[in-house]
Amino acid sequence: MVSITLADLRYRYRQFLIAVVGAGVVLAMAILLSGLAAGFRSEINRTVDAVGADRWVLSQQSNGRITAVATFDQGAVAQVAASAGITRASGLVFLPQEVFHADRRLVTVNVMGVEPHGLGVPVVGHGSTVTAPGQVVVDSRAGIPRGATVRLGGVALRVVGIVTDRTLAAGIPMAYMTLGDAQAALFGGRSIVTAVVIKGVLHTAPPGLEVLTNRQVQSQTLATLAGGVTSIKNSRTLMWVVAAIIIAALIYVSALQRVRDFAVLKALGSSSLSLFGSLCLQSVIVTLLAAALGTGISTFMTGIFSQPLTVPASAYSTLPIVAVVVGLVASLVALRRATGADPVAAFGG
Repeated sequence: MVSITLADLRYRYRQFLIAVVGAGVVLAMAILLSGLAAGFRSEINRTVDAVGADRWVLSQQSNGRITAVATFDQGAVAQVAASAGITRASGLVFLPQEVFHADRRLVTVNVMGVEPHGLGVPVVGHGSTVTAPGQVVVDSRAGIPRGATVRLGGVALRVVGIVTDRTLAAGIPMAYMTLGDAQAALFGGRSIVTAVVIKGVLHTAPPGLEVLTNRQVQSQTLATLAGGVTSIKNSRTLMWVVAAIIIAALIYVSALQRVRDFAVLKALGSSSLSLFGSLCLQSVIVTLLAAALGTGISTFMTGIFSQPLTVPASAYSTLPIVAVVVGLVASLVALRRATGADPVAAFGG
């Protein structure tokens, strides 16, 4: 039965090839959607971890989200720094989706104001880091070259360095400047911050503030994107369903074309179960080939997305399993054609 199934695959290779390509593209999209969903978390994790803090002190009104822009007096930085168990404390300003005026372009960025030589100062890949007022470091996705001058509000800033993989909120690049510049550009020079980042353990936070770990901040910030992540995951499931429909249509047409073959095989003593197994084997082979093709296609399609993609290893490791399940489900469509073949039809009856 296996040899007959493989022979049929070779005989009808054109229609099977069409199904492999079609399902392969769909499965590639499913892989990329997994990367998009995971990308939201990975970009938050990278940006928060890059600050180099053990804990974050945020306003209780922020609900643990660094994107909430819940401000408090900068005097809390000195208060936290003087607490027992703290070896280092720095004030931060984080402001999402601000606009740089750069060479007649408007570039949306997430602004982080940092204390020079304090926690949060970025490690750059090209150029130098922020050490003085009037300087800014941007992520490469902003497309602003080193040495360019940008304006944020009424403050002019010179790009002194470039970082990579520092984005938030679906690929919006980070921009790092001094805390004073951020306050001057966006808070009218008021001495306020949105976070105090610390090394050490703070046992009691000042009134109105709370202490969170990096993981808590990452989790709570990701919660703001829960709707988008869920939609992407649902779309991924839809891609699997579409792949199953493509394979099911192929196998059904194949079963229609093989009705007389099935009748001959039943007349020769083949069971309905073995005939159905033949269809299952065809479905699984085609789907596994589509999964392999989809894996290759997804590697070359990552560039079409502006948001960072982080395809988890589990997406690749579970794909063969998903492919087998899709193939088996698809073969059920042709079950009646395989098992209902009349042996009499083999003799033209």
